[in-house]
Amino acid sequence: MKFASLGSGSEGNALLVAAGRTLVLMDCGFGLQDTLARLARLNVSAEQLSGIVVTHEHGDHISGVARLARKFNLPVWLTHGTLHSRHQALAGIVDLREIDPHQSFAIGDIEIIPYPVPHDAAEPVQFVFNDGVRRLGVLTDAGCGTAHMEQTLSGCHALVLECNHDTEMLMNGDYPYSLKQRVGGRFGHLNNQDAAGILCRLDTSRLQHLVAAHLSRKNNTAELAVQALSCALNCEAGWVEIATQKEGFSWREIS
Repeated sequence: MKFASLGSGSEGNALLVAAGRTLVLMDCGFGLQDTLARLARLNVSAEQLSGIVVTHEHGDHISGVARLARKFNLPVWLTHGTLHSRHQALAGIVDLREIDPHQSFAIGDIEIIPYPVPHDAAEPVQFVFNDGVRRLGVLTDAGCGTAHMEQTLSGCHALVLECNHDTEMLMNGDYPYSLKQRVGGRFGHLNNQDAAGILCRLDTSRLQHLVAAHLSRKNNTAELAVQALSCALNCEAGWVEIATQKEGFSWREIS
């Protein structure tokens, strides 16, 4: 199994996961032409996609889903709450499939395990991807950790983990007070230390890749995110990777 990012941050998110003959796109928050260009950068064409799985309805995760799905006749998997919160925006997609946040499902060679997360959306989930041997866990857009989240992510071979903000930078920055409360609240986004705390509580004995994702441009730095995660994992700072807004990250193989 391998994975790559088209881009990660408040301006758009999308993640590719490949195993066997299956290629799944998780979220798509980019315009159609931008998405196609970002796919091409990873040597992928939209015709190769097996489908799209959606975490929640916020624009940086879903704004590009409908046009991509309609143009290339792709099935889309999402929760009931996500579908009905953006039903009009998803009109015209021929194959919409509702998922249970507590029930795994398969797309080709990949088993996909959704799990609920605390975020200010209708019915948000994140996913673990399993090819039968290796597991990739993804966690972004969550305001805090839960025991169920940690149980689901424990033992993964690769993790993409949100480090959205540094609390001091957020609180001392120029965001309006209400936005600071939203981002830093229990239904907002993980700060560096909370992400590190979650990491400390996971079984990381099989971990081969750790990527810090969804970093805020205004309220975080790559150095602070890497420092928090590398301290939690007790590893060299260079072992922690960063998913950027512009480039995402290139293909990473899970052996």
